[in-house]
Amino acid sequence: MTRSAISQAIRFGTLAAAAGLSLTAGVAQAQESKGTVDLAYVEWSSEVASTNVVRVVLEQAGYDVNMNSLSAAIMWQAVGTGDADAIVAAWLPTTHGDYLSQVEDNVEDLGPNLEGTKLGLVVPSYTDVDSLADLNANADEFDGQIVGIDPGAGLMAQTENAMDVYDMDDLSLQSSSGAAMTSALATAVENQEDIVVTGWTPHWMFARWDLKYLDDPEKAFGDAEQIDTIVHKGFKEEMPGAYAILDNFHWTPEQMSEVMLMNQEEGSDPYENAKKWVADNPDVVAEWTEGVED
Repeated sequence: MTRSAISQAIRFGTLAAAAGLSLTAGVAQAQESKGTVDLAYVEWSSEVASTNVVRVVLEQAGYDVNMNSLSAAIMWQAVGTGDADAIVAAWLPTTHGDYLSQVEDNVEDLGPNLEGTKLGLVVPSYTDVDSLADLNANADEFDGQIVGIDPGAGLMAQTENAMDVYDMDDLSLQSSSGAAMTSALATAVENQEDIVVTGWTPHWMFARWDLKYLDDPEKAFGDAEQIDTIVHKGFKEEMPGAYAILDNFHWTPEQMSEVMLMNQEEGSDPYENAKKWVADNPDVVAEWTEGVED
């Protein structure tokens, strides 16, 4: 994808915000802005939570912030070209590893902002199947399908690899979205039906329902990952204060889950929820802004 195409995608996201869609560009509350920080993210519940929290902290520090929801591939290309200044949504080393390799000469990895993640296939706890090795033999219990998320997600590629590793010839991977996946899961759990979905931790669904990861003896999904903060090279010199906040940003899966659960309340606004969480956690936020200078 060309830089102009990436810019067009980002402009589309900004126009969508003007039309009233949520989770997009925000205007800082400070009277005098220190500049505008462009944050890109993928529309996963975890990244909606983290990016909105970072947005609020940056705005309170005096920056304007634009948020743009993009596919994973375009998000990475945007930070690589500089159309986006930063992302706090880099699942590494595996899920987004290929994307990083394509732009690594043009970005700086500030390290993990969250550790203790997990990826794999998830079923309700009442499901008799416990291992990926047994999934294909029970394909009929799941209507022959695995409910996935957006087709560009690294998790989908890993799931396809796992299907090869475990010879899941009788199952197909159904692309959808994060919201569609959890909707299908909710319906199945309500009716006590078997379902298998692509899953990751942290995610609010584990607090909402009694779920389990299927064992992965061949480690097709790899070991635990982390979520890193990535900035475009040169951002430190352009906005040292914003860079310092992004560099300091680090929280726990439990803290992220608090925000994700707030976002699942009917009619809630992720931006307003982020502001509430930031206000309720001044000690945590103080660590992110400590020693920050303009």
